[in-house]
Amino acid sequence: MQIPLAAEPIAHIGSFPITNSMINAWIAIALFLIVGFIVKRRKSLVPRGFINFIEAIVEFMVDFIEGLLGDRQKALQFFPIVGSLFLFILISNWMGLLPGTGSIGIWEMHHGEIVLVPFLRPIGSDLNMTLAMAVFSVIGANLFGIMTIGFFKHIGKFIQLGVLWKSLRKGPLAIFVAIIEMFVGLIEIIGEIAKMVSLSLRLFGNIFAGEILLTVMISLVAYLVPIPFMFLEVIVGFVQALVFAGLTLVYLMTATSLPHGDEEAGAH
Repeated sequence: MQIPLAAEPIAHIGSFPITNSMINAWIAIALFLIVGFIVKRRKSLVPRGFINFIEAIVEFMVDFIEGLLGDRQKALQFFPIVGSLFLFILISNWMGLLPGTGSIGIWEMHHGEIVLVPFLRPIGSDLNMTLAMAVFSVIGANLFGIMTIGFFKHIGKFIQLGVLWKSLRKGPLAIFVAIIEMFVGLIEIIGEIAKMVSLSLRLFGNIFAGEILLTVMISLVAYLVPIPFMFLEVIVGFVQALVFAGLTLVYLMTATSLPHGDEEAGAH
């Protein structure tokens, strides 16, 4: 069985392809919506059973974020993004281990060979999906930064035209330092792009490698032997979801903090 790098289209809406990883993502989103609907309908002062379990997970995640930030308000502010990314990636990764994922599909002719196109594919093994989440993570962090510290202060981390303008009245040395700071700002912009690339490739590489490993083991020995590797993938899926969400939290913390000079001025 071959595992192509690109997600395979299962159907088309006009010219828009519906890929197997997209179907996997929709199923995960549907599960979140169903759970949310159930929690909202059965909300009570004394939660029981399933509702109590969901509330315990949410409270644990909020407390965990608060422990890292040391700020309850920021933990509640960042939780919708960080928590949603973590749970979405985790559930989607674990769904890839369910029986039938990657093995139930349709047989099609590709380049003169008959290959199986599975109906479901883990979102982490589709670079388009991981890149979309990485772009959302980095852009979302910058939007939070603009809303928290203001547009000009946040943009000033990257484009420091005001510093250059003020340096014109302070002499050649100040102008030279301001130009260097402008180039540092340009490096920061490149760094934001690098964040998107590294986030997407890290998640894609680990999940895709796991898919290849499981496929090879199942093709060699179909029974018992692949089980330890499946447990390993459960751990990898959790770790990768935690790393992705953790890095997103770091980006949010960095984006919503004042520039170094403004922090010192505020302290004084």
